[in-house]
Amino acid sequence: MASGGTYQVERQRHVDAPPSAILEHIVDFHRWTAWSPWEGLDPQMRRTYGGADRGEGAWYEWDGNRKAGRGRMEITAVDDRVVTIDLQFLKPFKSHSTTRFSVEPDGDGSLVTWSMTGPQTAMSRVMGIFTSMDKLIGPDFEKGLAQLQAEVEGGADSPAR
Repeated sequence: MASGGTYQVERQRHVDAPPSAILEHIVDFHRWTAWSPWEGLDPQMRRTYGGADRGEGAWYEWDGNRKAGRGRMEITAVDDRVVTIDLQFLKPFKSHSTTRFSVEPDGDGSLVTWSMTGPQTAMSRVMGIFTSMDKLIGPDFEKGLAQLQAEVEGGADSPAR
């Protein structure tokens, strides 16, 4: 956990594809159903998409069971290598954070970094007694990056689907 009342979680993974191919899967929330680590939490989850079709201004809201919760993401900035997302959880508890995907050339592929930074709330301080945000969210990021890698490298025939 970072000092100053904030937390940060970050994971990285090498993907055998150029940054542009990977970013296509990140800037379009409709494509997240194929790789997001939280998609399987509630098969009945309701999804709403709005704003731009993809990229800056696109938003996605979900409402699901207790595990999936309810929240909203909006892409606030996109450049050649970084996508910034405003993330708000509304249920089961409220939180607000910034998520970033950075995709940098790395040998014959790309290094994808998924990070999330947010203020340490009263709820996260209580949860921090038992576990850190890194231990709580880090494994989800690892799973999501592995599924993103499989989706990008394997396409529709990917074993992660």
